[in-house]
Amino acid sequence: MKKNGIINSELVRVIAEMGHKDGLTIADCGLPIPEKVERVDLSLTKGYPKFLEILKAVLNDLVVEKAILAAEIKEKSPKLEAKIKKMLPDIEIEYIPHTEFKKETNNSRAVVRSGEIIPYANIILISGVDF
Repeated sequence: MKKNGIINSELVRVIAEMGHKDGLTIADCGLPIPEKVERVDLSLTKGYPKFLEILKAVLNDLVVEKAILAAEIKEKSPKLEAKIKKMLPDIEIEYIPHTEFKKETNNSRAVVRSGEIIPYANIILISGVDF
């Protein structure tokens, strides 16, 4: 049995298989997930598990060099944006329109679906290297 960190076997595998510049999307419960992209569905009920809980766990296991957010988060969910930025103090954050964000998920290694219902609770993490 795994001693620490993420215990969801699908998510552990996806993170372990990621290489430099691969993307991993963590999404709210409403973000459309492209058919060709692997889905790791952690949602249980509306609101659970929370987006930030999943983000925190993933950040403990994944080297991240960049994050992408929908620009609309600034206006629609500024408190969530502030919490995300606090969790990523030294990480470059790029903002793109939500319509572009949805297209960009096509390039993700996988989309992790949360139960989150806060608008624009979505992020694409771009993996880095740690030698």
